[in-house]
Amino acid sequence: MTADRLQGEGEAAAKADAVQADAANVAPAWSDVPNGALLAALPDPVVLLHSGGTLHNAAAEALFGPPNAHSDWTAVVDEPAALAAALPRAQAGETFAVPLTIKGAAFTGTLSPAGLVPGHDSEPGGVLLHLRATPPSTGLSGAGLSGTGADPLEEALELLNHLNLGLTVQDRQARILRANTAAQTILGLTLDQLTGRDSLDPRWKAVHPDGSAFPGQDHPSSVALRTGKPVRDVPMGVFTPATAQRESEEWRWLSITALPKEPSAWLPEGGVLTVFSDATAAQRTRGQLHGTEARFRSLVEATSQIVWVSAPDGMLHPPQPDWTDFTGQTDAELAGTGWMNALHPDDIAPSGEVWGDALMRQVLYENEYRVRRKDGVYVPMQARAIPVKNEDGTLREWVGTSSDISAVRAAEARLRDLNATLEARVQERTDELAQITRFATLLLGAAGEGILGLDAGGRNTFANPAAARMLGYNIERLIGADQHALIHHHHADGTPHDPAQCPIQQTIQDGQTRRVEADVFWHAQGHAVPVAYIVTPTQDEAGTVTGAVLMFQDITERQLARAALEDVVADLERSNRELAQFAYVASHDLQEPLRTVGSYADLLARRYQGQLDPRADQYLGFMQEAVGRMQSLIRDLLSFAQIGRNDAPPRAVSLDAVLQEAAQNVQAALRDTGGHLTWDTPGTVLGHSSLLVQLLTNLIGNGLKFHREGVPPQVSVTARPEGGVMRIQVTDNGIGIGPEYQERIFAIFQRLHRREAYPGTGMGLAISRKIAEHHGGTLGVTLPPPDHFGSILTLTLPIPTSPSPSPSPALPL
Repeated sequence: MTADRLQGEGEAAAKADAVQADAANVAPAWSDVPNGALLAALPDPVVLLHSGGTLHNAAAEALFGPPNAHSDWTAVVDEPAALAAALPRAQAGETFAVPLTIKGAAFTGTLSPAGLVPGHDSEPGGVLLHLRATPPSTGLSGAGLSGTGADPLEEALELLNHLNLGLTVQDRQARILRANTAAQTILGLTLDQLTGRDSLDPRWKAVHPDGSAFPGQDHPSSVALRTGKPVRDVPMGVFTPATAQRESEEWRWLSITALPKEPSAWLPEGGVLTVFSDATAAQRTRGQLHGTEARFRSLVEATSQIVWVSAPDGMLHPPQPDWTDFTGQTDAELAGTGWMNALHPDDIAPSGEVWGDALMRQVLYENEYRVRRKDGVYVPMQARAIPVKNEDGTLREWVGTSSDISAVRAAEARLRDLNATLEARVQERTDELAQITRFATLLLGAAGEGILGLDAGGRNTFANPAAARMLGYNIERLIGADQHALIHHHHADGTPHDPAQCPIQQTIQDGQTRRVEADVFWHAQGHAVPVAYIVTPTQDEAGTVTGAVLMFQDITERQLARAALEDVVADLERSNRELAQFAYVASHDLQEPLRTVGSYADLLARRYQGQLDPRADQYLGFMQEAVGRMQSLIRDLLSFAQIGRNDAPPRAVSLDAVLQEAAQNVQAALRDTGGHLTWDTPGTVLGHSSLLVQLLTNLIGNGLKFHREGVPPQVSVTARPEGGVMRIQVTDNGIGIGPEYQERIFAIFQRLHRREAYPGTGMGLAISRKIAEHHGGTLGVTLPPPDHFGSILTLTLPIPTSPSPSPSPALPL
């Protein structure tokens, strides 16, 4: 080694010593370095060179061994002079690469300012040395920044790629000229998209961490160009579009450092180098931490907790503002164990024991005591404290809270009262349910219907005594048995009953209520029991079918009654047929001899009237009159028998139209008697028009016939809806009807007067009542007022549900 080289190395070492002596001998930590965690984890050796000592990452420690704060850190390289000569430039803020030889191996060392955080125990400054093994020489000539012939800008771009740091080269107008791959990835833009974009471009949509706009002129690169000074670690949010790596557009947070550069071969006019890292995750974490801190602070402020801190030995050291505000104790009064003087006298000793045990075992402290508030009132408190330890496991302090639990105690007392009330109500409800259960049991036991409870599998879970009695089994035999297999296995004709076709089993499957009017269950003695039943599903709270309730009746007597009724109906039908046959005979065969007698009587009267003695003429008159009466009787009997045999359905009939036709039918009687007829009959009724005309003609005719001697008859008809029916009254001024005859007059062939005074067959009112009843109505006599002469017949007829036709006006006749 030459003397010049020795002298140079000595001078370099001296400069290095001078750098070491620039600050207090306090070693920094990776946490003091921006992106320190990343640098510590890099696979390449990274060394922090600082006046306080050397800091190695894991790769550097594997290469050099553990750091030594008091050694010459330039000695880590085989030629310390080259490293020592480059350090002042890095200390001044430059980032560049130098070739180094370490343990005979070639490395490229990238030097950059460490940027230690001011205010830490270590001094600001320091240099980061990032080592990368130099690949074998390719024989290319030229001297780059590293002395290897490579373009220094390309090396810087590539170096920062490996560090996941974006780098853009911008000219004096802050326009981007170059950008490494990391910059393109972080910003989500290609090199073509970045080239030419300046810091003032509105597409960045830059914002401050608080969300306010970040003007382009305040961009770190703009400030560095304007002032000529580095701008370091500026947080900024920029808008990035969607990429193949990111499916949607988003905001990215950057930590930006801008370094102004003088003109050089790769930046002829000078410009600025902008280095940035993706701080999105860190920014989000900070936001979450700020939110958590704000929520915690709000929670503490919103509660009535006292927060206090004690030394490892349990002594409280002032100030303890929360404790002072609550108790009124001064700093001197609460110091040490003085805080216990604010406790209730009965709680001091027990609290001291619990606190001492927690201190000795360094475990969670929990206790309840009463604390004297500044107004002298003792308040129940719940105290909790946890031991806070250093990284080496030694106890640093206790952090605790004392919470006002007076509201909790009041709530507990209230809860006890409520529980007592609830228990009383539950007992009352239990008693009520027991009473209801007893009543239900009595009701089910007394019910005449058989009742079976079935589960989802069709097995009996309940049977009342009536069910057991009807089926011939005891209740114990029914419970648990398959209902279908035990009592419903065959049809009435003896064919097997498929369970899938059984209505009871179907209800259990689909949850639909079913009613069966006629079926059979099988008695224990083997005979069929005719039953009608209804099966209703039971469901749980979720609506799932859990079984069914089967209620059935023994319909043996009902079937016997039905059979008897069918016999009666058959007899009635036979009687109706015979009556129809009689009507036919009466209308044809019986009248044939009568017509013959009548014809010969008329013939004798025409030929021999006046030629015989007067008595013979009288006999012929009697004969003709008898034939006429007999024909009238037969016609009335036929009319009476045929009422109700009209199979046509009833329809809406206008009462006014019926009255007009009835009035035409009684024109002769009105003329002969000098009578007068009026009606007021709006609306419609449900019936058969021809029968209703016959009915009202009979009633009006009766009023005209039975008039008082010398008094012209007056008949009026009125109709009003009442209680869902039409109430029709026929009023006359005739001889009236005595109360004792008000039912007799509606029987067939009943007459109250001699035929000579009032002719007729005695069938009119009987026919009228039968027509009314055939229509679902009634016909009777209504007693008139005391000052009224005559009678009132009241008729009711059903009203149709469909709209009524418009009535015609009443007409007097």
